Formats: sequence, C-alpha cells, structure tokens
Amino acid sequence: MTPTLTVNGITKTFGGQLALDDVSLTIEPGEIRALVGQNGCGKSTLIKILAGFHEPDAGFAEVAGVPLTLGNGPASEAAGLRFVHQDLGLVGNLDTVDNLALGMGYPSYKGAIRWSVERKRAKEAIKDLGYDFDVMRPVGGLQISERTAVAIARALSTSGAEPHLLILDEPTANLPATEAQRLYKLIHRVSERGLAVLFVSHHFDEVFELAQTVTVLRDGRHIVTRPVDGLTEPALVELVIGRTLDEFHHDVGAVEQGPVVLEAKGLRGETIRGLDFKVHTGEIVGVAGITGSGREELAGMVFGGLWREGEITMMGKHLSRQRPDVSMAMGMGLVPAERHANAAFMASTLRENVTLVDPGRHMRGWVLRQRSERADVSAWLDKLDVRPSNTEFGMAQLSGGNQQKVVMARWLRKEPKLFILDEPTQGVDVGAKADIHRLIDEAAALGTGVLVTSTDHEELVRLCHRVLVLRNGRVIDEIRGGRLTSETITAATIGRAQSTDAA
Repeated sequence: MTPTLTVNGITKTFGGQLALDDVSLTIEPGEIRALVGQNGCGKSTLIKILAGFHEPDAGFAEVAGVPLTLGNGPASEAAGLRFVHQDLGLVGNLDTVDNLALGMGYPSYKGAIRWSVERKRAKEAIKDLGYDFDVMRPVGGLQISERTAVAIARALSTSGAEPHLLILDEPTANLPATEAQRLYKLIHRVSERGLAVLFVSHHFDEVFELAQTVTVLRDGRHIVTRPVDGLTEPALVELVIGRTLDEFHHDVGAVEQGPVVLEAKGLRGETIRGLDFKVHTGEIVGVAGITGSGREELAGMVFGGLWREGEITMMGKHLSRQRPDVSMAMGMGLVPAERHANAAFMASTLRENVTLVDPGRHMRGWVLRQRSERADVSAWLDKLDVRPSNTEFGMAQLSGGNQQKVVMARWLRKEPKLFILDEPTQGVDVGAKADIHRLIDEAAALGTGVLVTSTDHEELVRLCHRVLVLRNGRVIDEIRGGRLTSETITAATIGRAQSTDAA
C-alpha cells in the first residue's frame, strides 16, 4: 500500500538556529498519528513546511506517492493535505453555511447562489462527521467541539484534490473532557473513511486514547516513531524531554490554614450566581467546571476585568469592582487563559513584558535606569528557566511555554498576596508544565494564596489542596482529601457525582 505521506530528510534553519534536523517519517492511509514534543522541538515548523508556509533547506515529501512541491501553499492544497489550526480560523458572526464557503466558495446557478442547496450541503457535511445542529446559527454560539467540527468539515470540503491527510494542531486544547470525547469520535469517523490523521498534542491522555502510533521530536530531531500499544506514559515523557520527571506528592496537611487573603460573598456575574468562597495564605484552591459553568469567567471577575456583583475582600479590605488597577495595588496578579490576547505583548521584548506592571521600580526621577532593569529581569528569567533568557529577545521569538513563564515572572517579582491563574499550562509542553507547577508550589510556600481555574483535572489534583466544582454558576461540590482525584472531579463537573459536604 502506498503511504499517504512520506517525509524524507527535512532540514530547516532560521537565522543559524537549527529547527529541524534531517527529519523523516511515513504515515499510512487511515492511520491516526500523534506528533508530540516540547515547545520549540520543531512540530510547528514541520507542519508549516507541509502547508507550504516555509520552504525547507533540504529534504523532500510525497503525498500518495506523488512528489509534493514544498514551500508552495496551493501545491499542498492540490496534493490533498488539509489543516485545522488551534484557532480554527472561523468567523464567529457567520453561520456554518458561510464558514464552509470560506473554503470552497458558493457554487452558483446562472449567477445566483442557491441557498437551499447550500444549506443542505452544509447539513450533510456536518452530519457526515456525526453532528446535528442548526447550520444557520452563528458559529460563535456553538459549543467548542461543534465549532471544531465546522473547521474540519470546511477542511475536508475544500475544492481541489480529494483529501488524503487531515492535520490537526492541538485539537482539544480548549475542550473540556466531555466535548473532547465527541471530537475523538469525529476523528475516528474521519479515519474510517480512509483519511490519515496527524494531530499535534501536549495531552498524553489523548495520545493514548486516540492515536495508533506516535512520533516524538526533540530539539528538531526525530527521536522515535512507534505504536502506542505497549507504551507507558512515563516512557513517553522520558522520550519527549530526555529525562524522567520527579514524582510529587501533595501533602494536604502540610499547609496550615492561615489568614484569609481573599473572600467572596454573593458573587454574581453573567453565569455565576451567588458564589461564596475563601482562599487562605499559602493555599492553592482549584476551580473546575465544564464550559458555561461559570469557571471561565471567575478569574476575570475576581481581578476586576469582568462585570460582577457581590462583595470581595482582600486581607479584610473591600475590593472595588471593575478596577484591575486597584486589584494590582492591593497585591493581586492574574495570568489569563488567552495569553496572546490578554497578557503577552508579542512585539515587545522580554524585559518590557516583565516590568510593564511596575515600570517605576527602576525610574530615577523621569529617567529609566536600563542597566538596573535588565539585571532585575535577567535574574527572573534565569530563576524561571526561560529559554533563551536574553532580556532583549522579542516575546514572539519564544515558545508558548517560555512565554507563559515570562507572564508569570511579571507577577512573581511583585510577590503577590493572591495569584490567579486561568488555564496556566494550556498549550505548553510537559517539561514547561512541570516547571510552571513548581513555580506555583514555590509561590504558595512563601505565603501567596493561589486560585487556579483549569479544565485539566490532573493538573488540579497535582496542584490544589481543594477544588471547587461549578455547575450552572454555583458551587455544587468541594473536593478535598482522599476524594481529590481527576475521576471524582470529572464526574462532578458533568453531574454524575455530588458531595454530601458540598459548599
């Protein structure tokens, strides 16, 4: 059988930095292949080469036995390679019909669009993927998994050659567990049609659940391609980062309940209804819940970026509503989920990104002491193991995990009383994830209260002393002690379990 994709000897450098070093791989028809590795290992570069965005320095590729012209986007499309990126590229105020047309256009009949035919075609494309929703509804109002289905349907429906390979970049990065399962079924359905699937993921649980084979890249090199069957998660971690991770046992009893750093009473927002909770100094409190539960708005409400009602106090002092500046002045820091949109200034240097929340620290009169500022930031980059640690590097030049560390350095250097983290390790590799968890542990050990909202339930178990589970804007369970497992959290979020001592 002719392989769907053959890549041989692909090498790529950027400004003298080797991004891919003689990478070769083969994918068979109908195969589901996971591509894993730390941020900066070459995954994105390889995909961009296949998409025609970059041209390699050396190497070649074939699709279904036919040579692929690399560095040429239309050639990639014509060869049958289809891509769905993490941001999906949908227009939220357009419906499914119009979003599909962004890929393949509107076939016309005597110069007119036949809308009844277009709606029928859109409904069939969605139904073929196992979904059934109103194709006239704006896609911005659909569930995340449904929006992903629209993006996949558009990729598979584009004009030109018959699709051979579907390439998905972090397809479940923003999906809660229940919606991820729907996406798994969709991907299996695509595979059963004979299409090969290559998906990039940092979530090893989905690698084991979804993929038949896995390819590991490290430092731009192909480390191994092997069947998932018989592979263990610790072994895969070691292949990805080149070392074993130290085990961490969270001793709940080691943290004494200190003074209350944050207290919320009757908190109300767009979804949240009458929420009461406390965070003590040195305590890490997690918040779980499916999309629409209120979990995704809580961090912004507490920090002051989103509308809220109710009372919040910090160290006993009233916290003004819709005033992030007051929150910061009282000792609060926030790492939001949407790093690029709400936290990282991609065109600025690492130094500027770290010091922008308190530029006056290195001011003398009206003059910025740049030497002092650079030394301060350099020390924090080294402490957080940011690579590269050059203070004058542009933020856009860093991998996702290192960008997240820079955003954390911005707040940790201010020694916050309360540190809020919304999806702190979303889209980062396993090594950076372990580093970020260590930084959160260290902040709590120094007395900082920490509030973590996350759809990664294993992360909540790893970090937290207790976890609040939200459903329909209310706390329906507080999980702690021996009940603090990812299975218990997942069951509570989807309504299959509820604690008798719920908050």
